[in-house]
Amino acid sequence: MDGMLNSKRRLRCAVYTRKSSEEGLDMEFNSLDAQRESCEAYVASQRSEGWATIRERYDDGGFSGGTLDRPGLKRLLADIEDGLVDVVVVYKIDRLSRSLMDFSKLVEVFDRNEVTFVSVTQSFNTTTSMGRLTLNILLSFAQFEREVIGERIRDKVAASRKRGIWMGGYVPFGYDVQDRKLVVNAAEAAAVRRIFERFVELGSATTLARELRAQGFRNKQGTLVDKGYLYRLLNNRVYRGEAVHKGKAYPGEHEAIIDAELWNHVHAILQESPRKRANNSRMQMPALLKGLIFSETGAAMTPTATRKGAKLYRYYVSMDVIRNREDSESDVPSRLPAGMVEDAVVTEVRRIVQTPEVVTKVLDALRQGGPQVREAEAIAALNDFDALWNQLFPAEQARIIQLLVRRVIVTADGLAVDVRAEGIGGVIREMLAPARMEAAE
Repeated sequence: MDGMLNSKRRLRCAVYTRKSSEEGLDMEFNSLDAQRESCEAYVASQRSEGWATIRERYDDGGFSGGTLDRPGLKRLLADIEDGLVDVVVVYKIDRLSRSLMDFSKLVEVFDRNEVTFVSVTQSFNTTTSMGRLTLNILLSFAQFEREVIGERIRDKVAASRKRGIWMGGYVPFGYDVQDRKLVVNAAEAAAVRRIFERFVELGSATTLARELRAQGFRNKQGTLVDKGYLYRLLNNRVYRGEAVHKGKAYPGEHEAIIDAELWNHVHAILQESPRKRANNSRMQMPALLKGLIFSETGAAMTPTATRKGAKLYRYYVSMDVIRNREDSESDVPSRLPAGMVEDAVVTEVRRIVQTPEVVTKVLDALRQGGPQVREAEAIAALNDFDALWNQLFPAEQARIIQLLVRRVIVTADGLAVDVRAEGIGGVIREMLAPARMEAAE
């Protein structure tokens, strides 16, 4: 008898187990253990056919059968491709997969590697056409069951949402979860209200995002906020005390953070075109050269703006013109386009800060007091002044120019820019702060 057993080819049997939820997995004898025990008993009953269970365990606890993205299954397939498995044993077909399409992919892998598939509770042979028909019928019912369960869950979620019940998932900034309900987090709620109020003041999510990033404001996940995050926050009806399902809002169980007046004010601004809001925002920003630019005669040039249609035009105009004391014989321009003048001043500042004598003064200043800045970092900042400059929003740019420039004189031949070389070190240190914040993110 022993001779007959030894003459049969030894078949290496891999037992695969799966459970959709993690509930009960911490028990001493759980569902996966029960499945494995039944499969090993079946393999033992086939000992006369040369079957033997391999020691490797292929268990997936807490994984759905609607996907093949399971660690235990991936290891099993890898071992099959390596020729380490002859028979795959499961308690029921749906333990391996509930999807007919996915199962067909698995069967292809089994056939390619000459591996037999066995279900302990459902007797069939995948090597025959009748066995494959039986398998397809069983899988069709398994997939039907999965889809019905999905529909039931979706219906339950929809009904709960309509009753204002929070159904889990992402917890909005401003709230915490207690007993499966949203409760207001006082500190975060105050920050949310301030963001809404500040957006009303600025009218620009881009400017507000830069401001918040400069302040080091972070979301619930601990990352610096951006414009996209602000738009999602400003449009989140949870802050109005509502529960939303498929675009429809219902009164929620949780407390509102934003009142109707503030919400409506914010959304009235959001309904304007981004270009219009950007123009409004630019009008509210201080002019770059305010208080710094003068004509050759000594008259101050004040910023003014005019709008034609949707386009905004900004100028610097001599006070001589405003007060009707313009000298008609003077060749000195009395009105200049603001953008052109500001670009010229920034270009001149960039040229000056890159001269060798100024670079030396800056490095000396950076070595004395304040947060330490590496010499290579400072030189790179001076050489790439434009990149750092573009990271600043208009209010910051205006403040930096006020620190760097003593005076801008408009002459008949052009502009004369008097730069404060002694203040460049401190300005470079400040301008590097946003770049470091970006790198830390």
